[in-house]
Amino acid sequence: MATRIAEVTGLPLIHLDAHYWRAGWRPTPAEEWREKVSALVARDRWVMGGNYGGTLDIRLAACDTVVFLDLPRRVTIPRVIRRWIHHRGETRPDMAPGCPDRLTWEFMAWLWSYPRRRRPQVLQKLGALSPDRSSHVLCSREAIAQFLATLKPTP
Repeated sequence: MATRIAEVTGLPLIHLDAHYWRAGWRPTPAEEWREKVSALVARDRWVMGGNYGGTLDIRLAACDTVVFLDLPRRVTIPRVIRRWIHHRGETRPDMAPGCPDRLTWEFMAWLWSYPRRRRPQVLQKLGALSPDRSSHVLCSREAIAQFLATLKPTP
């Protein structure tokens, strides 16, 4: 989704996965990660893709628009599996070098529990955004297509 938004608007794209992970799937330490995200959002303009709850506050404070894909498991899990099959053994373009695509039980458990454990907090934070910020919660393929159809190149 972030890729499509960046393509249509012409804004620079930042894949958070490419900045968070280090070769061998080693995560960036928490404090260093917050500093890195703070530096990324300090850029003039951007589209940022990724789901990192520990830095959501930084990103929400810096953005003007949020797009939250709130798709059901029956959509997200098959998409993740297809992505893994497509990229198995290679590093995806949106991932850090040295991190060949993988599919772990830990990630699948995170995906499965997301609607119950993480989604409510994200929706609460989106509901508390200041009026000068726009948020879009997209719950279907149709809603995604409709949102994308509203986008225009950024001057």
